[in-house]
Amino acid sequence: MNDQTGGTGAGGAGLAAQAEDSAPGNVTLTVRARHLNQLVSAVSAPASALSGTDGQLRRGGAQGLFVQDYRALSHLVLTVNEEEPVPLGYEAAGGSVNEFHYALSGVGNRGPDPTIFLHRARTVEPTGMIEHFTFASRAGIGARLQVGIAAAADLGGLQALRGGTVAPERRAQPDGDEDGLVWREEGGCATHLTGRPRPATVEPQAGRVAWELTLAPGEVKELDVTVRFEDDGAYTVFIPTTGEWPAPLDRHLADQVGDPRLRRLVEVSVADLDKLRMSLARDPSNPFVAAGVPWYLALFGRDSIWTARMLLPLGTDLALGTLRTLAGLQGRRADHGTGEQPGKILHEVRRTGLPGRPGSIATSEDGGPWPPVPTYYGTVDATPLWVCLLHETWRRGASPADVEPLLAPLERSLEWLAGPALDSRGFVSYIDESGAGLANQGWKDSRDAVQSRLGRRAAPPIALCEVQGYAYQAAMGGAELLEAFGRPGPDRWHDFADGIRQRFARHFWVEDDAGPYPALALDGSGVPVDAVASNMGHLLATGLLNQDEAELVTGRLAGADLNSGFGLRTMAASSAGFNPLSYHCGSVWPHDTAISILGLAHDGRPAAREAAASLVEGLLRAAEHFEYRLPELYGGHSRDEVGRPLAYPDACCPQAWAAAASVAILGVSARL
Repeated sequence: MNDQTGGTGAGGAGLAAQAEDSAPGNVTLTVRARHLNQLVSAVSAPASALSGTDGQLRRGGAQGLFVQDYRALSHLVLTVNEEEPVPLGYEAAGGSVNEFHYALSGVGNRGPDPTIFLHRARTVEPTGMIEHFTFASRAGIGARLQVGIAAAADLGGLQALRGGTVAPERRAQPDGDEDGLVWREEGGCATHLTGRPRPATVEPQAGRVAWELTLAPGEVKELDVTVRFEDDGAYTVFIPTTGEWPAPLDRHLADQVGDPRLRRLVEVSVADLDKLRMSLARDPSNPFVAAGVPWYLALFGRDSIWTARMLLPLGTDLALGTLRTLAGLQGRRADHGTGEQPGKILHEVRRTGLPGRPGSIATSEDGGPWPPVPTYYGTVDATPLWVCLLHETWRRGASPADVEPLLAPLERSLEWLAGPALDSRGFVSYIDESGAGLANQGWKDSRDAVQSRLGRRAAPPIALCEVQGYAYQAAMGGAELLEAFGRPGPDRWHDFADGIRQRFARHFWVEDDAGPYPALALDGSGVPVDAVASNMGHLLATGLLNQDEAELVTGRLAGADLNSGFGLRTMAASSAGFNPLSYHCGSVWPHDTAISILGLAHDGRPAAREAAASLVEGLLRAAEHFEYRLPELYGGHSRDEVGRPLAYPDACCPQAWAAAASVAILGVSARL
C-alpha cells in the first residue's frame, strides 16, 4: 500500500498545518493544512466529508465535502444569532453518519446553564451530504433564532489539495427556483446547496443562506441543508455500489465475540467498509472496497485485495467483485511510464487531469509525483496477491461458474511472475523503470522503507521477503486451481514454487545476537537488507517456511523489539532508522499486525497462539483509544513509554484494510 508519493497512505506528503483562507478571485495558493487526526470523517463512496470535531467545515486544509475527487464544498459554517454554537461533543460511529451536539449561548433562560440545544446529524451520500439540524428548547421563555449557513466551494482536485495546492473559491450564484446557492466550474460540474424549509434570505455574494426561527418553551424545530454535486459524467470513474452488505454479520458477532471491545470494533469497521464499497462506472456489477478517506477513495490493487481476503469469512461476493474488476484491467502491454506489463495487476486507478483545474497532478513534499496516468501498475505484490485471493475464494466455496472465467487471468498472472517479475537471481523483484513512479513497490512503498539495520537504503532491483512468500503461495494455489479445472501446467508451477523456497532458504536468512531471521529484502547486488521488520510475519501463512523457520519468526514477532504492546512495529526499535512516527520505519499498521496474527493462528503451535493472542490484545487496546475506528497507522511507541497509542498526524481514516483487520482477528479470536 501506501506511499507518501501516491500509494494508499497519507505519509509524509500529508498536509501539515492549518491553512490560510482563500478568497474568490485569488490565484492558486500553496498552503499547509490541518492534520487528519484532528478531523472527523464520514464516507459513502465515492463521496466523503471531513470536518473539525465541532462539526464545522472550515476553509483550508483537508476539510470539506469530496465527491469523485473534487472538493465539492470547502466551507460550511453554522451560526445562530451571528455566533457559532458551543460544541458539547460528537459521535463518529462509522459509515456515513456523524453527529454533533451543541448548546446555544445568549438565548433562553438567563443564568449559567444552557437551555437551548442543537443536534446536528451529517449524512454523506454518494453525490453529496445532508445536514439535519434539530433545535430543542428546555427554556422557560421563548427564543428567536437567526440561523445562518456560510458556505463556499473551490471545486478543486483532491490530488492537488493533498500536494498543498488550494484552488481559489468559485463565486456563488442563486440556484434558480430552489432558493439556494450554486457554484459552477467550467468543466461542467456544479455544487448545489438548498435548504428545507426554504431559507428566508439567500445572499450569493456572501455565500450565505439564513432562516428566522422562533422556539416556544419545550418546542423542537428542524431544518435541513442538502448539498449535491453534479458532474456531466464525462470524467466519472467510480459509482456507488448498490445492494446491502451481504455478510451474515449478526450471527458472527453473536456466536464468536466474547470481548465487548472486539464486538464494537467490528461493528464500527463493518459500517465503514459498507460505505467504502464502490464499483467502476464501466463495470457496475462488480463491487470492491476503496482504499481510504480522504486521499484514497479509489481502486487500489493491493489494498482492495487484502481487504477482500480479510473479509472472506463474511462471504465471497466482495472477493469475486474485486477479482473481476482487477482482471478487467490486467496489464496487456509493456509501458515503462505506467509500469504496465502483460499479466500484471494494477496498483491504482484514479481520476486525473480534472478539467479546468491547474495542478491536478500533485507532487508530494519529498519530491515524488502522484501517478501521472489514470491507471498505474507500480506494484510488485498485487499480482501474486490476486492469485492468492482467487485460490482462497475458491476454497471458501465460490462456484466453479464464478471461478472458471478467472482462470485465464490467473494463467497470465503466473506468467508475469515467472517472466517480467523474475530477476536474474530467480526472485520476484522491482525497479522503477520510468524514474517518475514509486521507488519502492511493496506495501511499504515510501522512499526510506527498505533499509538495513544501520540505516542504509537498498538500491534496486529489490526483492522483498514477503513477496517471495506471496509468489510461492500463488504458484502453489494456482497449480491447485489448474489441476482442479483440468488446465495444463500445474507441475510447472509446483516446480516454480519449489525453486523459490530453495533460493529463499539459501539467500534470505541472516543473523544477529538474537539469532537467525529472514532479511527484509535483497538489494540489487544480492546483499541482504538486514533490518528486523514486520514483513517477516507475512511469510507465516504462505507455506514458504518450514516449521523451524516459522518458529524463529514467531519468536521475533513476540519480542518487545517488534511488539509495541499496541501492535507490531513496521521496523524493530533496535534498528538505526527506527522512528515510532515514521510512516514505514517504526509505526504500527493494524492490517500488517492482523496479517501476522493470521499467520500465527495458521501455525497453531502454543508459542504461535500465545503470540497471536498478545497481538490481538494490542490491537484491541489501541482500538479503545481510537473510538474503535482504527486509523491507517499510529505510533510505534512502547506501551511502557505511553499509556495510549499516539496518533500519526496524517493517517487516513477510515482505511479499508485497517477496518478489515477487525474481521480477521474476529475469526482468530474465536479459534484462540
